[in-house]
Amino acid sequence: MRIAIIDSGIHEGHPHVGRVAGSVHATATGWGDDPMDHLGHGTAVAAAIREKMPRADLFAVKIFDRRLSANIEAVLRGLRWCRDEGMDFVNLSLGTANPDHRDRFMEALAGEMVVISAAPMLPGSLAGVIGVDSDESCPRDAFRYEDGVFYASPYPRPIPGVPKSQNLQGISFAVANMTGLAAQVREAAPRKDIWSALLERATYLPEASSESVRSEYSATSGEA
Repeated sequence: MRIAIIDSGIHEGHPHVGRVAGSVHATATGWGDDPMDHLGHGTAVAAAIREKMPRADLFAVKIFDRRLSANIEAVLRGLRWCRDEGMDFVNLSLGTANPDHRDRFMEALAGEMVVISAAPMLPGSLAGVIGVDSDESCPRDAFRYEDGVFYASPYPRPIPGVPKSQNLQGISFAVANMTGLAAQVREAAPRKDIWSALLERATYLPEASSESVRSEYSATSGEA
């Protein structure tokens, strides 16, 4: 299973991550040469996925460097790389509200890869993309589905000795948890349509919490 994580990079060798199968650094103008995770965000996302898919090949597609925002060109370049490299799943814990990018996302998403992204924005709201929102009442090993949106826990893998309230949290980790769970579903039923398989596994929990943790950043902020 090949899972790409478009984020701030991944710290290879982190005890919650282990080996990284490959790394690239997409920028607004081309390809960079610094795949290091300077923020820790991508590593935490990778850890949530690794927890659920310990044998998967994880690929780091870095688009964030010193802050959690990126130019749309870097995002699209990263997605095209994932498509061309035959990724099975792409974790895209980000999005943009700019409708002008719709057609370009649709072009970049063409192919067999399954993209999992934040539901309220592009590309998470596009048909064929698994759109995710956060529900803090949802256990980290389950997800639910309602009105075209999957809901998952917004909390990352726990860190011993660190209270949950002091750890990272937000829709990024709802997407990451959903990516890991979706990969589990695909692994268990490789010949089944992923959407049908996910709907069969979805847990119908109580209504999403009115205080669900929202996105801690917008992936393509003012630069999009």
